Amino acid sequence: MDTENNNSSSNEIPPPSESLQSISISDPRKSLKERLDILLSIGEECIQKDELVSLLENKLQPICYDGFEPSGRMHIAQGVMKVINVNKLISAGCKMKIWIADWFAQNNNKMGGDLKKIQVIGQYFIEIWKAAGMNTEGGQVEFLWSSEEINSRAHEYWPLVMDILRRNNLPRIMRCCQIMGRSDQDELSGAQILYPCMQCADVFFLKADICQLGMDQRKVNVLAREYCDDIKRKNKPIILSHHMLPGLQQGQEKMSKSDPSSSIYMEDEEAEVNLKIKKAFCPPNVVEKNPCLEYIKYIIFPWFNEFTVERKPENGGDKAFKSYKELADDYESGKLHPGDLKPSLAKSINRILQPVRDHFMNDPKAKELLRRVKSFKVTR
Repeated sequence: MDTENNNSSSNEIPPPSESLQSISISDPRKSLKERLDILLSIGEECIQKDELVSLLENKLQPICYDGFEPSGRMHIAQGVMKVINVNKLISAGCKMKIWIADWFAQNNNKMGGDLKKIQVIGQYFIEIWKAAGMNTEGGQVEFLWSSEEINSRAHEYWPLVMDILRRNNLPRIMRCCQIMGRSDQDELSGAQILYPCMQCADVFFLKADICQLGMDQRKVNVLAREYCDDIKRKNKPIILSHHMLPGLQQGQEKMSKSDPSSSIYMEDEEAEVNLKIKKAFCPPNVVEKNPCLEYIKYIIFPWFNEFTVERKPENGGDKAFKSYKELADDYESGKLHPGDLKPSLAKSINRILQPVRDHFMNDPKAKELLRRVKSFKVTR
């Protein structure tokens, strides 16, 4: 696959905001506690904290791994949250391996199994992350295409997959189907049954110390730890699972690329973002399972370190919240109304997305990538 297109003119990409930049610079003077606190701030769950402490004590540059199926336009959970998390990992001294799982997307029948389309989407993913401010300078972030890496080291990869297959029964593998966006009740192809064993093998193939994926990938990461028990391997991969951002509508536990009402895409125009946030589920006085508040907690505060609500003087005037708890307390008490919160949220998201829009508007290669991606029909 031609990967030249991944390196579009970086000079045209605006720099990230100062607050984002501050978490993307690795400082060798950071103490172990500071590095640990940064890593734990990423994870909704850490398995196991004591192992993470030991890793940081004994390895200067732990290898973190995350994988993505290129399967459609990128939403802000994949885009903005990934930039935030990767920059934090780098600031804690880690090396990030981002696994562009093109073969996995083909196995999972994304884009109708058309590998060429899947690879175009993979290039588009990388273009977005760079435009959004991911710290890719200095070699601490490595983008790896599964098809290329597996083909080049097939003699290492496939025996590992076969050993994982041999040591697990079918029901155990089927319990991992959630990682593909499937359930064990779905009618699965042979390739989809193979998928969890391949993803488990990825952890060892990439020599990952930390699996930094979403909570929806937890089961296969646990499978990797169980495999270590089977082969009597002492050093198990640490699981650092990040929060899953919900969809914008009521009851949507996970943002979906196939449902435009559920997602804000990384190149959505300002008016589209404003409309989607305006229509988003945001009940007054309710903090739990409120998608608008979750976006503020997991995107706006990590990016800007504050959230400013603009409102008329008779409604209390402008207020800059310095912590999520302060904002949640005001919202639950009724001091902050959805009618004021939503426009301010949309404005903050638009500030984050503007460099991405500019890049896809002004860079010819990026513009063509986006045109092609938008022309593809998404398949489940």
